Amino acid sequence: MSAFLSGLRAFHSVAAAGSFTRAARARGVSQPTLSAQVRALEQAHDVRLFDRVGRAARLTALGQSLFVVTTRLTAAEDEAADLLAATRTLRRGHLRIAADSASHVMPGLARFRAAHPAVTFSLTIGNSSDVLEQVTNYAADVAVTAKRPADPRMHAILLKRDRLVGFLPQRHALGKRRRAPIEALSGCDLVLRERGSVTREVFEARLAAASVKPGALFEAQSREAVTEAVRAGLGVGVVFDSEFRPGDGLTRLVIEGADLDVAEYAVCLEERRRIPLLRGFLETLAAPVSRGE
Repeated sequence: MSAFLSGLRAFHSVAAAGSFTRAARARGVSQPTLSAQVRALEQAHDVRLFDRVGRAARLTALGQSLFVVTTRLTAAEDEAADLLAATRTLRRGHLRIAADSASHVMPGLARFRAAHPAVTFSLTIGNSSDVLEQVTNYAADVAVTAKRPADPRMHAILLKRDRLVGFLPQRHALGKRRRAPIEALSGCDLVLRERGSVTREVFEARLAAASVKPGALFEAQSREAVTEAVRAGLGVGVVFDSEFRPGDGLTRLVIEGADLDVAEYAVCLEERRRIPLLRGFLETLAAPVSRGE
C-alpha cells in the first residue's frame, strides 16, 4: 500500500472518530503510528488537516472537504471487497437506512432482520429531501421515501402506494365527519411538515389545484410534532393513511375530490445497488408480503 493511501486511511479514521486515540484503538494500531501517517500526509502536501485541541482533533476547512472525498473512497473500497467476495450468505454487515417514515420501513426491516440476524442497522428519520441527500452524501446506504429522485445517479424501486388523509380532534367542526371534499378545508387552519416533506408538497399542490385557500399554517418538524399540534387544536393535520393511529380524541378524515395517492420508494446509489447487503435489503423490501405476516 502506498504511503499516500495509508495517509488517507489514517486521516479518515481520525476524522470519523474525532480523536487520534479513539481512531488508533479502533484500528488496532498505536497512536504514534497513526499520528505519523497523518503528519506525513500533511507535510507531503504542505497543508493542515486537523486543529489539535487537547485530545480532540477538529477538522480544518480543507480537512472537512477531504473527509467528504475519503468517505466516498471508503465506500468504494467496501463495495469492491463485497463484489470480490461475492458473498450471498449475508452473515454480517451494517446497513444505514434513512427514511421519511418509520412505519413505512419497519415491516421490511423486521423481515430482513429475521432472515439475517447478524446484520446490524442504524435508522435516521427526516423529510424526503433530507433522506435522499443522505444517500447522495454517502451518509446512508438506502433511503425509503415518498419522493422519487430525478437524479440519474439514483436507483429507485417502487414499494407500495399510500394515500394522504386528514386527522383532527373530534371537537373540531369537521370532527364528526368521516369524509369531506377538499373544499371543506377552505379557511381551516392546517398543521403540516416542514418544506422538503412530500406530504406537504403533495397536499399544498392539491389545495392549489382545487383553488382552496386554508387558514393559518402551523409548520412542525416531525410527525410526532404534527400530531401533538393537532391534538392541541392548532389545526387539521395531514398524514399517510398507514401512519394514522386513532386515539386521544383524534379522528381520521378521508379527503375526497383530489388525487392524494403517493408512492413509496426504496432508493440507493446506482453504483452501489449490486452490493450484496444492499441488494438483499432492496429485494426484501420489494418482495410481496404474505397475509400470514
